[in-house]
Amino acid sequence: MIVLGLILLVVGWLMGISILTTLGVVLLVIGAILAVLGAVGKPIGGRAHYF
Repeated sequence: MIVLGLILLVVGWLMGISILTTLGVVLLVIGAILAVLGAVGKPIGGRAHYF
C-alpha cells in the first residue's frame, strides 16, 4: 500500500492530476499507519501482521 501510494503520488504530481496526488497521499499515510501498528504487534482486522 505504501508503494502504491508513492507511485500514485509521483504520477499525479508529474502529470498534474490532483486526484492521483490526493489518493497517493491518502494511501501513503494509511499504509504507514498500518505498517507501524503491525510492527508493534497490534492485531489489525484479526491479523497479527498487516503484510
